[in-house]
Amino acid sequence: MNTALRDNAPVVAMRGVSKSYRLGAVLVSALHAADVAVSRGEMVALTGPSGSGKSTLLHIAGLIDTADSGNYLLAGTATTQLDEARRTQLRRNAIGFIFQSFNLVPVMTVAENVEYPLFLDGISSSEARERVAAMLARVGLADRAKHRPDELSGGQRQRVAIARALVKQPRLLIADEPTANLDSHTADEVIAVIRELCHEAGTACLIATHDARLTAHCDRVLALRDGVLQ
Repeated sequence: MNTALRDNAPVVAMRGVSKSYRLGAVLVSALHAADVAVSRGEMVALTGPSGSGKSTLLHIAGLIDTADSGNYLLAGTATTQLDEARRTQLRRNAIGFIFQSFNLVPVMTVAENVEYPLFLDGISSSEARERVAAMLARVGLADRAKHRPDELSGGQRQRVAIARALVKQPRLLIADEPTANLDSHTADEVIAVIRELCHEAGTACLIATHDARLTAHCDRVLALRDGVLQ
């Protein structure tokens, strides 16, 4: 059921969310009874060692995977009973993703990479060009619009990924280790860009990270261990 999102309602509202995987004869609990809420404009870091459940939680929040039990409302929409087509539509409309490895299309220019989500949403070419130009200016890459990803530094490629994730003005931004491949100075710049744009647009931001530089700039930190939020 799609409900109106109240001003004070969280964008992400998980209650009692659990997920297990079977490895041979062994049932592994990847996430156990997690309660997570992320509000508009809030930047929340998700920390924990490898295998702690961070990726599982991100995948459920991003509608890439489904929980075994519990409830998850995304921007006021109950996601538990949605069919795959509706989940895909909601994921495309409401969520932006940033990955550690950038995931840019190498044969596309910077502008084309950023425009691609708008193309999928059926945005007109003229409006898409305006939005792409404005977003590239915001991330400091207006002069790189016609370059291809392999002509950019790692920090510039991550800025393109940020622009692509946020150009459609999603309700939720999910970032998986977005500073892992960046030096300290570049990581600080990328963190500042994410924080500024998410706070300004009211986009909820959920970030999985091992990077203390990033967690220091977040509004809250959630720690996971063995699938349990501490």
